[in-house]
Amino acid sequence: MSNQTLSITPELYDYLLSVSLREHPVQASLRAETMKLAESEMQISPEQGQFMQFLVKLMGAKRTLEVGVFTGYSALSVALALPSDGQIIACDISEKWTSIGRRHWQRANVASKIDLRLAPAIETLQQLVTEEQSGTFDFAFIDADKPGYDDYYELCLKLIRTGGLILFDNTLWSGRVARENLEDENVSALRALNKKLLSDERIDLSLLPLSDGVTLVRKA
Repeated sequence: MSNQTLSITPELYDYLLSVSLREHPVQASLRAETMKLAESEMQISPEQGQFMQFLVKLMGAKRTLEVGVFTGYSALSVALALPSDGQIIACDISEKWTSIGRRHWQRANVASKIDLRLAPAIETLQQLVTEEQSGTFDFAFIDADKPGYDDYYELCLKLIRTGGLILFDNTLWSGRVARENLEDENVSALRALNKKLLSDERIDLSLLPLSDGVTLVRKA
């Protein structure tokens, strides 16, 4: 028994994956290709992708949002969990990275579910609000520039339905958010968001020590 979360050693992590991870072959291929990149740390972990799939299936999500696509592993994970008529509106600004994702989405036969919009996410999200799509999405995943998280949050909160879910990635930022003598733009933005969410009465909240910190927000 333990009254706090276990520390995950490499040995325990390997065991966790060996008895839990169910990864589609195209997911594994995309993850392997991304790991060769210098920016590979931007990719979510496979167990986080599977957790997102679990949540999407659990809530019966059909319309979802993604802010920050990188090479497309998170979008692929969610798309595989959506029904045949499900949709992701995926926001990013990089043709270079998302082109890797496009190839794998095609291979997994889920490209038709992913509407990739290459533009600043704020513009895409605001356009959806302007088009009166507020309250029509079930799920949103935010994993982009940290100083932009609060703005993405406010727009996603408008766009998801009551009972809908928002996930934030990197909210523990490798533990740096807890180091009082450490200040930089990313740390400050994440600390401010975490503090704001704690007292935000519009939502229910859970911050999990999964991967680099995953915050779940349910619209009340």
